[in-house]
Amino acid sequence: MTITAASPLAAATAPRIRGSARRQWLGLLYIAPAMALVIVFFIAPVVFTVWMSFHNWPLLGSPSWIGLGNYTRMLTDNRFMAALGFTAYYTVIVTLAIFALAFPLALFVERERRGVGAYRTIFFMPVVVGLATASLLWVWLANVDSGLFSPILRMFGVTGRSANLLATFDNAFWTIIVMVVWKIVGFTMIILLTGLQSIPTDLIEAARIDGATAWQRFRMITLPLMRRTLALALILSVTGSVLAFDQFYIMTSGGPQNRMISVVYYIFNQSFVSFQLGYGSALSIALLGILVALSVIQLWLLRGDEDK
Repeated sequence: MTITAASPLAAATAPRIRGSARRQWLGLLYIAPAMALVIVFFIAPVVFTVWMSFHNWPLLGSPSWIGLGNYTRMLTDNRFMAALGFTAYYTVIVTLAIFALAFPLALFVERERRGVGAYRTIFFMPVVVGLATASLLWVWLANVDSGLFSPILRMFGVTGRSANLLATFDNAFWTIIVMVVWKIVGFTMIILLTGLQSIPTDLIEAARIDGATAWQRFRMITLPLMRRTLALALILSVTGSVLAFDQFYIMTSGGPQNRMISVVYYIFNQSFVSFQLGYGSALSIALLGILVALSVIQLWLLRGDEDK
């Protein structure tokens, strides 16, 4: 009988393979709690919502399978289409307003100057206020009898009498826009500030020495190097705007004339006011698809040269 001894290379490699496998299992063990949370609070609810969307699911009683009935109903639901249109209009306006103010603020607080820490704190302070709390605060501020905005508008001659800022669509819409910008702009400013601070100062100084103007430095250096930061800030802003609910529910209750009903507000009404949980689930899945598509489009438009 012949006995073949293991090669020295195999003998040396085996412990490394076992050690690598052990580290992999240890890594899986470390991420297991986070994965459990993701599965329980995200993946499982999404799967169950998809299942509900294929049923006529009343709050009381037994659900019944209807296949794609909820989705075909969605395509002919004029109120849902109106909610989509209003949400798109709101998203465009509020996103443009936030970026139009957040970028100059980020440029202002990015430079080292006296009191810059205080400026950053002041601009960021509204972010720590909850959106529901901010909405209630602005309902009081806009109150025609006891609020502060109406006397201020009269003082500066904008109106000749007490103005109810939440009575008409235009006034209520722009009041909500101002409130959301006041609440969110500090958060977007911080995101953009991190992007500005990550740009090498050597590039800016070299361009300045070469005679590039401030606009040329901004267009040719700052914007290209901030593509990823802009993509993150834009996705967060658009996603938050599409999912808007609190401000419309608290400040106007969807009015005036039900013209300020966002998509999430409409889903809430269908699910928990009309108790059509199956249809509300289908609307939620459709909204999820819209958000994924918007995020992919934004990432594609703002991809850098290294991603192409």
